[in-house]
Amino acid sequence: MELQQPSDRSNQIYRFLLIAGIIVVAFNLRPSITSVGPLIGIIRDDLGLSNWSAGILTSLPLIAFAIMSPIVPRLANRFTNERIMLLGLIFLLFGITVRSVSFIIFLFLGTLFVGLGIAICNVLLPGVIKEKFPAKVALMTSIYSTSMGIFASAASGLSIPIAKGLGLGWQLALVVWAIPAIIGIFILIYIVKKDKKDKSVKINYIRSNDNRIWKSPLAWQVAGFMGLQSFLFYVTISWLPEILHNYGVSIATAGWMLSFMQIIGLPVSFIIPIIAEKFKSQRGIVLVLGLFAIFGYGGLLFGNSYIVMVICTILIGITLSGCFALALTFLGMRARSARQAAELSGMAQSLGYVLAAAGPMFIGYLYDITHTWTVPLITLIIVVLLVMSFGMGAGRNKYVFD
Repeated sequence: MELQQPSDRSNQIYRFLLIAGIIVVAFNLRPSITSVGPLIGIIRDDLGLSNWSAGILTSLPLIAFAIMSPIVPRLANRFTNERIMLLGLIFLLFGITVRSVSFIIFLFLGTLFVGLGIAICNVLLPGVIKEKFPAKVALMTSIYSTSMGIFASAASGLSIPIAKGLGLGWQLALVVWAIPAIIGIFILIYIVKKDKKDKSVKINYIRSNDNRIWKSPLAWQVAGFMGLQSFLFYVTISWLPEILHNYGVSIATAGWMLSFMQIIGLPVSFIIPIIAEKFKSQRGIVLVLGLFAIFGYGGLLFGNSYIVMVICTILIGITLSGCFALALTFLGMRARSARQAAELSGMAQSLGYVLAAAGPMFIGYLYDITHTWTVPLITLIIVVLLVMSFGMGAGRNKYVFD
């Protein structure tokens, strides 16, 4: 890659907007999903959906992630990361808008486009960071994972107050999250135009073998870690309020505890990539986060007092935020170039979201047949052990194509 710098002033503006663009794109990666959970009962009753079809509103974006993720690096290799991310935000804006129309077909069509848009940005952000900030991968990953967490927790907590407290209904409670998408689109339009007009910037990518990444054992370990931690996250997002409610907490309080779980993890999501960069091996971090998860989910098996539930929620929040940030860090640290990072990201997120999509349905099925949360919680502890196993492999100081 050859890069000749434009004027200092122009370069500073471009760099500022590039950082702002990364943060704003990160703002868009979860709210349109986490805002649905608290509203799903209202949407179900308003449109006359069955419980299983209402559950598709959570699973459909994840399925879209799995399908789209391996395709995105090829598109970016042809049209550049920034142009394809712009397309992703346009898809997201379209999906959020269409989904808020009170017809079932528009609800599911919009949800599909939401998933496609998020999948594109999910895959490309690690590659953009690796390409534009090669010496600051950990710091930029911290910033973008924390930005994701802020808006994800805000969306979970604000959905009911917007829909019921302000009397705006579920439609406007969902469509309000189009605002970050619109801001991101304007920023990326500037960046894309700047790259196109700046004739002094010449970037040449080397096309790699599309199948090579699938033959790397380390890539499979990173993908397993990414997928299983995603399984834990989306299961917890879907079912933690019901678990807490089963122990006697009101459903409103349980919803706020879910938001609290995400907020408590924000400092962890920021600091984990920075800590990870300081060590050649990240196995110690994987071990600590795994033990927190075992105590968190295990504590819900044995204690239903309010104090125990709060402590378990804190431990689970630390684990989920830490594992997600570490998984994103692996996408950059285990690749030697931006293109390899995009390929690894596409593979890891494709496999990851297949597992994530199955998680809420599988755990819900276990509850349906056992009528208790004991077996689902034991299953989550087993998944934590698998997360630790794959994390020990992914945490080695190696690169995917070595």
